[in-house]
Amino acid sequence: MNLLFVADALDHFKTYKDTTFAMMREAQRRGHVLFACGPQDLHWRSGGSVQARLRQVTLTGRSGKDVHDWFEAGPELVRHLASFDAVVMRKDPPFDSEYFYATHLLERAEAEGARVFNSPRALRDHPEKLAILEFPQFTPPTLVTRAAADVREFHAEHRDIILKPLDGMGGMGIFRVKDDGLNLGSIIETLNRDGAQTIMVQRFLPAIEAGDKRVLVIGGEPVSHCLARIPQGGEVRGNLAAGGKGVAQPISARDEEIARTIGAVLAPRGLMLIGLDVIGDNLTEINVTSPTGFQEITNQTGVDVAALFVDALETGARRG
Repeated sequence: MNLLFVADALDHFKTYKDTTFAMMREAQRRGHVLFACGPQDLHWRSGGSVQARLRQVTLTGRSGKDVHDWFEAGPELVRHLASFDAVVMRKDPPFDSEYFYATHLLERAEAEGARVFNSPRALRDHPEKLAILEFPQFTPPTLVTRAAADVREFHAEHRDIILKPLDGMGGMGIFRVKDDGLNLGSIIETLNRDGAQTIMVQRFLPAIEAGDKRVLVIGGEPVSHCLARIPQGGEVRGNLAAGGKGVAQPISARDEEIARTIGAVLAPRGLMLIGLDVIGDNLTEINVTSPTGFQEITNQTGVDVAALFVDALETGARRG
């Protein structure tokens, strides 16, 4: 198959842990031909179809923390997205206006025959913080609001809460306010910008001490092991980007229940790859833009997550 990866600049990849790199490595191992571009390389002109300025990419077999020559790129080409067997959208968050525009171009490409994973419409329809609203049976007490009074009322009820912006990533902008309410007003003002911005508030879950689990769902099926991201040094955030320690472990019966229920709903909508954030028995986020954790799980357990993904990608491309 000819595969196009829409991603961030390849020369910025940290190949020792990057999930998109793991996908590409497995795809090349199977004999698939790889191409890459960024969202900024997509374009459309009236009378034509969605195209991209792109390059064919060959992996050199080298990777690691200090390796930068892990790929070789051919000359720039311009090709219709519909000419590929599959287009893999792997642009990292944030989900800003440019990401939004890219999903519209990718959706137009779908109408022209392209097969895009994850579906661009589904990416737009499932913002990573708000997607949990569809599954309240799995979530902790949660509030979504702009109003400071709502947050104060929620804190008065639950006494220990987490506040976070809806567009955050990697643990950015997350605050904990305990029973004493210290700095609650200042934190609300910082996050909601005096009522101009919607935020999410959740009851604090003490189970975070055992890790914020990243449970992967591929083609509607949960991966057998998850990555527990354990906070370090007094941090409340387990995100690896915030210094959390990643420990792979088998998924629990509750993890599997959550993953199978959500996978059965979201996979048919075009979300081939989903990353659920689970603390204890509670679902806190549904990641759909660029879920990670493949290499950490594989390196620690031997479960080849990239192979599971490429299996699903091959199946999805054939169905298309």
